[in-house]
Amino acid sequence: MPQPDEFRYVAADDPLTLPLLTELAEEYDARYGDAWGEPAATEITRYPAAEFAPPHGAFVLLLRDGEPIAGGAFKTFDPATTELKRIWTSKHHRRQGLARRVVAELEDESRRRGFTRVYLTTGPRQPEAQRLYAETGYTPLFDPTLPAEEVVIHGFAKSLTGEPLDVADIRRRHEESLEHFYAALPNRRLGAGRSEVTA
Repeated sequence: MPQPDEFRYVAADDPLTLPLLTELAEEYDARYGDAWGEPAATEITRYPAAEFAPPHGAFVLLLRDGEPIAGGAFKTFDPATTELKRIWTSKHHRRQGLARRVVAELEDESRRRGFTRVYLTTGPRQPEAQRLYAETGYTPLFDPTLPAEEVVIHGFAKSLTGEPLDVADIRRRHEESLEHFYAALPNRRLGAGRSEVTA
């Protein structure tokens, strides 16, 4: 008899995470190539595993019959906020609403840890991700009327409480984070529609 799907929290370097990390690296490289001035898969190793470990982070897999079919993680963005990362659904199990389940689980775990809001970014060539967050209550931290390649990094945030999201505060923190990210890029390249970082 098939077993019910199961969420399992693991270390970011647990062998069970290998399908998630491998497929994400392949997908990032296929969509972005070296548009950032470095292999897109560099994002997968940008943060040490410890950033996704309790109490400041989490890494969860959705298992079906013991095999990972979806997953994701968060790390601490600021004292009130987690930042979602590594949201993934196996290429063999898409269009089943699994990414929504993972995001909801990470939101619930953030609440259990005492965080009050969640933040994330996605890229201009991931329209499915942009739709997912727009449809699940996230506020865009960019002008949604602009072309995706002009926005480049698409930031979203969501309150995890009954209180309204402090959009001005999280947008400011988002923009500060982007400044650090852009400054660290090789040759300060953007490549995804813009040739260099502008002030």
